[in-house]
Amino acid sequence: MTSTFSSKQKKYLEQHILGSIPFLGKNAAGQFTPDQDQSIEEEWLFVTPVDELCKEEQIKYERNGLDVWDEIVANADKDQFPEGSDVFRYKFYGLFHVKPAQDSFMLRCRIPGCQLNSTQLHGLAEIAADWGGGYADITTRGNLQIREIMPRDTVSTLIKLTGIGLTSKGSGADNVRNITATPTSGFDSQELIDVMPLGLGMHHYILNCRDLYGLPRKFNISFDSGGAVSVCADTNDIGFYAVRIVEGHDLEPGIYFRMRLCGITGHQQLAFDSGLLLKPEECIAVSAALIRVFIENGDRSNRKKARLKYLVDDWGVEKLLEETQKKLAFPLRKAPLEVAQVSEKKQRQAHLGVHPQSDPELNYIGVVIPVGRLLPDQMHELARIAETYGKGDLRLTVWQNLIIPHVPHEHIEAAKKAILKIGLHYEATPLSSGLVACTGNTGCQYAGANTKGNAIELSQYLQEKLELDQALNIHLTGCPHSCAQHYIGDIGLQATPCKVDGETVEGYHIVLGGGVDDNRFIARDVFSSIPFTEIPVLLKNMLSIYLDSRKGSESFAHFTRRHSAEQLKELFTLNCHA
Repeated sequence: MTSTFSSKQKKYLEQHILGSIPFLGKNAAGQFTPDQDQSIEEEWLFVTPVDELCKEEQIKYERNGLDVWDEIVANADKDQFPEGSDVFRYKFYGLFHVKPAQDSFMLRCRIPGCQLNSTQLHGLAEIAADWGGGYADITTRGNLQIREIMPRDTVSTLIKLTGIGLTSKGSGADNVRNITATPTSGFDSQELIDVMPLGLGMHHYILNCRDLYGLPRKFNISFDSGGAVSVCADTNDIGFYAVRIVEGHDLEPGIYFRMRLCGITGHQQLAFDSGLLLKPEECIAVSAALIRVFIENGDRSNRKKARLKYLVDDWGVEKLLEETQKKLAFPLRKAPLEVAQVSEKKQRQAHLGVHPQSDPELNYIGVVIPVGRLLPDQMHELARIAETYGKGDLRLTVWQNLIIPHVPHEHIEAAKKAILKIGLHYEATPLSSGLVACTGNTGCQYAGANTKGNAIELSQYLQEKLELDQALNIHLTGCPHSCAQHYIGDIGLQATPCKVDGETVEGYHIVLGGGVDDNRFIARDVFSSIPFTEIPVLLKNMLSIYLDSRKGSESFAHFTRRHSAEQLKELFTLNCHA
């Protein structure tokens, strides 16, 4: 008997020792079968075992949301709503079945860079009138939503949207949402660089890369040009802020971008500086690489921990950037904050009223759109004003209003009259310039109050009772998702049910002192569960005390920040009467 093994025997023993050869036995038919006790190899989606995926991830794992088009067409033919998992997949096309608030679809468009033209606004007005509920809402992402669309009209709506050069693809579910950019970009005399090409470039990159759909959760990207109007880039997962590098540093002089990360105001966090300094042409590539790192490593088992913030909390920013670097063909550049010059401070009312552009012959007009709601006739007329007195260009803002640029001096008065004629206004008041409200419970199943209706009522009451000499932001949001970003408001209200005489009524938690950009601060919780009926008087009392007690021209935000939450609660509840 030989003492050596053949190569075949050696291979067998090696595999057996490594545990890669299953035990074989015979079944009743004499066939060799694997050991029934052997575990089947576990399936994984990136770093998560498939059997640990949350419900939404299971839906995406079973079938990509982009592949639901046949069902959309079939359901439109039958005029029926999607069922089961397809309700979630429809969101990949920007269609939200918002039952029980409304037994219909909400269409969320993509308005890249917050820019659209008059032809597109005419088309959106037609969609709202012909297939929607006869109105459209400007959102806090410089976007438009149209509601009350029935299943039979979904395909017509999406085809028309494409026909006017827009899309809704990837505007919902776990995707990169509408790319925002400074709405005055390209004509703002204060800005450092026109960021509209970057916003458009990012938009089209995402649309054309299938692997960038189906993230662990939603993802927001914003470009700030350094212009006068804020785009709230601090509230985004990636916020690019334009800065200037001058002579005297070990860097080529010019315009760069600081990249801020992990803004998520619903979780009470503004974006923080990553330490990176990027050239304009590097921003899209870095964004795409970072998103892919998030796709591969984000939490897919717990929806509450699935945003970029939580991956960075777990890893640290350095590991995130190291993994991002592996996907890039150029080195990332780090530089301390002090080497960069930022632009001037934001002008809080620069998104409303008449303002000069970088071209001294032209102006832009910011139009007040109360809580962002527009009727189709108003949309058509605004498009005509842009065509007649401007160049057919329009911009939406994260403050839920609209800008008409490129208006020559000689057409300003005519444009203003035309705006007034359709029931809108161009003059900013301290309250109208910062009144923001989400959809509310008239159109959203998550909202606990009629936020838009409450916002209008509150604004009217305060304007009758007070004379403010500074802009004030009041944000009303319907639920903890914070679509109205209440934590960045001077006054933020989050809806909550309240009990009054044994009955459940609409109420709000109240936070105070928030801000963004050069005034960045997360508002602090001060009042809990206040019935809405008591809030107008409470806010009037707050603002009256502020006006009487402030130091010089101190803003409301800074006034509240130099007091503790306990002091504010005591101070603002004194002498609270109508």
